[in-house]
Amino acid sequence: MHRVQHATARSAPGRPRPRLHLFDLDGTLLYGSAASVEISRQLGVEKEIRQLERAFAERKLTPPQFALRACALWSALNEEIVAAAFAGAPWLAGIREVWSRIRANGERCAVISLSPDFFVRRLLDWGADVTHGSRWPEVPCVIPNGSTKYPMRPLDPDGILSPSSKVKIAKELCAQFGVRAEDCVAYGDSLSDAELFAAVPVSVAVNADEHVRSLASYHYTGRDLRDAYGLVPDAR
Repeated sequence: MHRVQHATARSAPGRPRPRLHLFDLDGTLLYGSAASVEISRQLGVEKEIRQLERAFAERKLTPPQFALRACALWSALNEEIVAAAFAGAPWLAGIREVWSRIRANGERCAVISLSPDFFVRRLLDWGADVTHGSRWPEVPCVIPNGSTKYPMRPLDPDGILSPSSKVKIAKELCAQFGVRAEDCVAYGDSLSDAELFAAVPVSVAVNADEHVRSLASYHYTGRDLRDAYGLVPDAR
C-alpha cells in the first residue's frame, strides 16, 4: 500500500454519498498496452514479453508464473528505464483531470493493478489517492556493468496480485476511506477485472472486448478518460 490518507468520508443528510473509483492500469489507463510491454520495449525484449502476455491472457500462465518469467527478461532493468517506459507509455488523455474532479467532489480514486508496484505507484504523482501493484523486487538506480543483474533479490510469488486480490483490496480501501462497497465504481478492460466488476454496482469497460463489455454497466472505446468517466451518473 502506498501513501494512504487516513480519512473517513461521510455524507451529510440529503447530500450524495462519497464514492470510491477503482482503476485498472493495463489496457485501461494505458491504451492498447501494459506496463510490462512498455518496460520490455525499453529493454529490447518486446517480442518475448508479448508472447508471455498472450500465454497469460489464455490462462496458460498464472500471475506468479508470468511475473517470474518477465523478471528473467529484465536483467538490465534500472530506474532510468522504468522512468522512460512510464513517460513514453500511451496513456489515455485526461487522467489527471478526472482524478482532480473526483477529489474535488470529495470522492476517492485508487489504482489496483497486477503490474509491478514500482511502475504503478508513479501514478500517485498524477493524483491517485492510493495505488496497489504486484510486489516486485525494487529497481536499482543503476546496474553496475557486468557485476549485478536485476533482480538483486528473488521475486516472491506471494507478492504477486491476482484478479481476486482486486476485490480484497477494494474491500480494504472501502474500510480505509469509510466508503460502502455499493458506492464503488470500477474501470477495467479484461477478464482480470471480471471479479471486481461483479463485486461493485457500477463498472465501466474501457477499450474492452465483447466478453468484458457484457459484464459492465457502461462501455467506452476511445483514448480519453474524461469521456469514460462522463458515462457514470452523478452520485445520489
